[in-house]
Amino acid sequence: MKLHDLKPAAGSRKAKRRVGRGIAAGQGKTAGRGTKGQKARAGGKIPAWFEGGQTPLHQRIPKLRGFRNVFKVEFEVVNVGDIARVAEAGGFEGGEMPGAKSSKKGAAPITVNQEILRAAGLIRRVDRPMKVLGGGELSTALFVVADAFSASARSKIEAAGGTVSVLETPETRRPALGVDAAPAADAPAADAPAPDAHAAEAATVVSEEPVPVEATRPARPARGKAAPAEAPGPDADEPGSDEPAAPDVGPDAGASPKPRSRKPRTAKPDTDA
Repeated sequence: MKLHDLKPAAGSRKAKRRVGRGIAAGQGKTAGRGTKGQKARAGGKIPAWFEGGQTPLHQRIPKLRGFRNVFKVEFEVVNVGDIARVAEAGGFEGGEMPGAKSSKKGAAPITVNQEILRAAGLIRRVDRPMKVLGGGELSTALFVVADAFSASARSKIEAAGGTVSVLETPETRRPALGVDAAPAADAPAADAPAPDAHAAEAATVVSEEPVPVEATRPARPARGKAAPAEAPGPDADEPGSDEPAAPDVGPDAGASPKPRSRKPRTAKPDTDA
């Protein structure tokens, strides 16, 4: 146990420190603020970023002007004059594009794309899109493939007898080359077997609702009431007919009707007497 380990007892109260109340209080005279200075005065406060009066850090470093556009596209650029210089020196090999039909008018124009220009040393990277600019002059017919062309570069290439081709990025998903589009969901497959007529008929019979048994039975006449007499047929009781009439085979056939019992009436007594 040492003096710095001593602590007030739990729940005890400690008197507030009273500064500037004389030497006996222990915090008299300067009241713990030291001798003079900015911090010894009333209301003297120094901000945390204050550097003693020297030029602050945020004023010493250079200002960052403008902003960085995250949507900006960085192109690898090449001028038509540089392409013409390499073409006149024989740096490009002429020939037809793979899969193209042979032309009878003459030799096919020289094909120039990003990979060929990278091999010739006119551009440095192939992971960026390429743009052809119109600096310089061109007199050789070229077939130039790039991601973008300036208006002057397009006009100069076409004026020299060449053509331009712009590589477009598809906005929608397309099927791979040589692969047909997927068939619709409701369209039947080409190799699916034809539907069986008997199976279709059986499915129709099964799907029909069952007919109740009561609907197939004949209606019975009510008991106690005589059945309505049917009109006699053309052969019934005719004078020239030898066959007797068909007997009545109904449920009440042969039953004699019951006589009604009536109660005798009694005379009412005369109340006027």
